[in-house]
Amino acid sequence: MNWLTNYVRPKLQALVRPKEVPDNLWHKCPSCGHMIFHRDLEKTLNVCQHCGHHMRLAVKKRLEMLFDDGKYTRIELPKVADDPLKFKDQKRYTDRLKDTRAKTGEHDAIVVAHGRCAGQNVVIAAFNFDFQGGSMGVAVGEGIVAAAELAVLQDAPLIVIPASGGARMQEGILSLMQMARTTVAVDKVKEKRLPYIVLLTDPTTGGVSASFAMLGDIAISEPGAVIGFAGARVIESTIREKLPEGFQKAEYLLEKGMIDMVVARKDLRDTIGRIISMLRNRGSAGDLVMLPVDTPDFDPETAARL
Repeated sequence: MNWLTNYVRPKLQALVRPKEVPDNLWHKCPSCGHMIFHRDLEKTLNVCQHCGHHMRLAVKKRLEMLFDDGKYTRIELPKVADDPLKFKDQKRYTDRLKDTRAKTGEHDAIVVAHGRCAGQNVVIAAFNFDFQGGSMGVAVGEGIVAAAELAVLQDAPLIVIPASGGARMQEGILSLMQMARTTVAVDKVKEKRLPYIVLLTDPTTGGVSASFAMLGDIAISEPGAVIGFAGARVIESTIREKLPEGFQKAEYLLEKGMIDMVVARKDLRDTIGRIISMLRNRGSAGDLVMLPVDTPDFDPETAARL
């Protein structure tokens, strides 16, 4: 009896018991509702293969996508006070930071790295939306300043990739001051005549969009990204009017001239590489050929008009 109970019964139960399936094997597209296998989603860089919807991409995956061969070097960012205002609501701000750092493995909401993108030396500052919604506090401001200084030092273009809900309100006025600091940092890059490119991703809102995110020499966006200052519902309740279809979406902003181009995720690295090459190559496209003056076909009057 013990043999049947201890050996045979568990074997039979294991055969008929439903197998547990991990929760992260399938992902539902928020746009079309299709279920996508996680490996298929990784191959398409988190872009739905059914409707083309661009889902959010982890910051490390984005850096691997943009840098050649996925190789880059991160820099250590300046340390700042964790809780300068001793803020507390339902939970201490320091406790929120500890929880988020343990969850994401990052110290704050920005990563700065340098390497080669499509054969060009670049400095990239990318936001991590998983870290408190990519909100901009003092640490993020320091990150943008450090990225700008590194770009000037290396004589390299600066690429910033915001994905943020805006300023981090737990740091109060200190977070709002980063709008001015980051703007000044961007100006230093432009003073050195270095390209400053902004890749707008979903979402780019609040104080981030009201400062460095909209100051790029070239403003690129991923398809469908939400870009704006206040939310659409806040605007509708304020002006008491229905907003246009697709308001604050990348395609709408492109139509209105607010951004320069909307580029699919798979084409971003090559597109950015071409832009940098055109902006930095100030010489002629080819060798100039001078016609001698005594050529029979040479007409001085025609040449003067040209």
